[in-house]
Amino acid sequence: MPTMTYKNKDKGKDEGEGDEGIAQSKSGLAQKLPILVILAVAAAGAFFLRDQISFAALAENREALIAFRDANYGLAVLAFVAAYTAIVGFSLPGATIATLTGGFLFGTFPGVFFNVTGATLGAIAIFMAARSGFGARFAAKIEGKGGAVAKLQAGLRENEWSVLFLMRLVPAVPFFLANLIPAFVGTRLSRFAISTFLGILPGALVFTSVGAGLGEVFARGETPDLSIIFAPHVLGPILGLAALSALPIILKLLRKKAD
Repeated sequence: MPTMTYKNKDKGKDEGEGDEGIAQSKSGLAQKLPILVILAVAAAGAFFLRDQISFAALAENREALIAFRDANYGLAVLAFVAAYTAIVGFSLPGATIATLTGGFLFGTFPGVFFNVTGATLGAIAIFMAARSGFGARFAAKIEGKGGAVAKLQAGLRENEWSVLFLMRLVPAVPFFLANLIPAFVGTRLSRFAISTFLGILPGALVFTSVGAGLGEVFARGETPDLSIIFAPHVLGPILGLAALSALPIILKLLRKKAD
């Protein structure tokens, strides 16, 4: 009889450990689920929506959109910001068209703030999903493998504000990756949100102003000239802001060399 009691205790212990392992596995899957859903929706959107959210679609529905805005301005603002958040949050095609739509419906001001708010909320959604799902473990893998991303990771940790603003002002890093990388190196949510909102503001202002002039473009039956972002009087100030963001990094490098 004592032997039977001993075995039952061991069995109970093994079952407890097994239940704990299953619980941890379920918890890990639950944490990864948001970013996995985002990736799945992004892949589906790239295939099914690539031709749906377009300038032609905006031109065809412009009268209905204006009528809805005029009849329900507050609701139109909420619906637009929510739609923009979903487009960015799920990395769906059409972010540029959404920015033009914000300018077309609400003007340069306050349209630019609606655009930036939607984009920032969507970016925060990706950031939070990535940080919850992978976090420090993925960061350790990047650091161990080395390469360009690892260098960016190290630079972000050492010069967080500067690198965050550079990633937004100079589109060398795709927007989606610029949302993921800070999550993998432990960036604070507040810093990520502030740098995203302010960093994308200059470019958003340009495209929102283009959208504000779409009425005349529609009347002529033309398409907007988005190459204006590369015009010297537009690109110059943006690059100036990027250089200002990079200044602390440059000063730190010069100090290290002097030491």
